[in-house]
Amino acid sequence: MERYTADQLRVIAFEEHVRARPAMYFRVERDSAELPTEVLQRVVWDAMHHRDGTHGQVSVEITSDLSFTVEDERTHSADEWGRPLPGFYGSLLDKDRWAPAAAAALSVRTVIEVWLDGQGYRQELAGAVPADLWEECPAPRPYGTRTTFHLDPSYVGPGEAIAWALRPEELQEEGCQAHPSSSTFPIHDLRRGADGSAGE
Repeated sequence: MERYTADQLRVIAFEEHVRARPAMYFRVERDSAELPTEVLQRVVWDAMHHRDGTHGQVSVEITSDLSFTVEDERTHSADEWGRPLPGFYGSLLDKDRWAPAAAAALSVRTVIEVWLDGQGYRQELAGAVPADLWEECPAPRPYGTRTTFHLDPSYVGPGEAIAWALRPEELQEEGCQAHPSSSTFPIHDLRRGADGSAGE
């Protein structure tokens, strides 16, 4: 039996692991044309499904072939004073939610807003790493999160894009059958040539 020593082991960062093995997070490899859509799907699944098996309200906005925003009503982890607890790399990416962090790892820029008890917090990331400290911002609702991802075009490959004319049911996984949702959610596709909105 081959034995390994500590010198042979290499610990890699979360962001590096996502980029090296995207199929572990998004079900498809880097060279798959479906990768941008799968990233969006995983972020939506994370936003919609609560730990207790219930479904929350989400909305999706697709702004370009490799950029999208997902907004949800889930509550961010907070400290005893009601402020956001630092998440991945000390950012506003909640440690309880790996899918947005994995999507950020495949992005050149991520903008996240968190709303806690009517107070808003905003931060920009380069990949999954903070580009600056978070700052206070207006909160359009008492609780929730809005995250915008700009996927890295040099990573996903030329010509790849989020699928067109997506319907809400296409962004739900096989696991949703165990806890089916009777609700739908809006998908606003703002790309030129898109039909506009679906699911409303």
